[in-house]
Amino acid sequence: MLFQSSIRRELSRSFGATVVILVTIVVTIMLIRTLGQASKGSVNPSEVSLVLAYTIMGNLSILLALSLFIACVGTLSRIYRDSEMVVWLSCGQGIGSFFKPMIGFAFPTLVLIAGLSLFVWPWSNQKIQELVDRFEKRGDLERVTPGQFQESANGQRVFFIDKASTVKGQGNNVFIATKEGDKQTMTTALHGHIENKQTGEKFLILNNGQQLIYSNTGETLKLSEFQEYGAQIGKTDLNIGQPVPRALDTLFLVLNPSAQNSSELVFRIGLVFTSFNLIVISLALASVNPRAGKSAPLMLALFTFIAYFNLVNIGKNYSEAGKASPFMMLIFHFFILLLAATWLTARHKNWSFFNLRAHFSGFSKKITRNSPEL
Repeated sequence: MLFQSSIRRELSRSFGATVVILVTIVVTIMLIRTLGQASKGSVNPSEVSLVLAYTIMGNLSILLALSLFIACVGTLSRIYRDSEMVVWLSCGQGIGSFFKPMIGFAFPTLVLIAGLSLFVWPWSNQKIQELVDRFEKRGDLERVTPGQFQESANGQRVFFIDKASTVKGQGNNVFIATKEGDKQTMTTALHGHIENKQTGEKFLILNNGQQLIYSNTGETLKLSEFQEYGAQIGKTDLNIGQPVPRALDTLFLVLNPSAQNSSELVFRIGLVFTSFNLIVISLALASVNPRAGKSAPLMLALFTFIAYFNLVNIGKNYSEAGKASPFMMLIFHFFILLLAATWLTARHKNWSFFNLRAHFSGFSKKITRNSPEL
């Protein structure tokens, strides 16, 4: 049919262009954010590209939902602006007739959003958490950069290496400041290297140095020189922290219900309902005011999307804190769908407050006129 084919063809062009633009903007924003995390020491600088790729893959479902919503609003606004809507209305195609071709076009995207939110979202978050945990739990000397003071993971040691050796795990002119209770230790050495034991423990071996131990009052307790000195600095094995709910598999969330797990599960399922509701909302919002400009419908669509997702995130936070049932968000999505469907039906049948008022007024007069007199 000419009507459906023309709508789908224009939706595909608008959707493709919107996805490219949004992905470019989001990649730039995420790159700046990831580089900021790397500069603060939260992410390994050599793994910035991996973190960026996983972040984009995890948020791709939200990008597709926003792109689909903007494509629908932009297409319908263009039809209104170029007076094509008058032609379709005169042919008997109301605003509700656009629902079938738009859903037919959006169905593959909705299936893709469901797959991304249920499977790719937790997988990408799990990979990001593993990279961050691995970088945070690295050894103390692995944090050290030659020429810079670096604090250990527990905050009780400060390391400084004047010059790194060409051999990995060795350095020259080593300085270590350690605080243990009311005592502080200053250790300096000309050379230092790391030895890994078979038990997985790591030892720092210092050569040709001095050690000064004193109390917090400044009174010197011990001053000694050594040819070789060893200190345990950690273990080789990494203990990855407990994964957060957003990094857990969907099947695990289903089999292990809790306040946080159920909230995360409802949030993932709700992304599909959100995408579907936004299509219905786009039909209800479809109109153009010549005095408002071409960008007014897109700005309204953007604010609608932001408000919708903010409400979803607020509901998720409340349910995770145990202040509300996680399944209340499904009721919220159903309420939004009912409200948008009512609004769309009113526009399709050309209902208005004055028309309904006149209709009920005439209906009441008819009843009064036909009622028998007492």
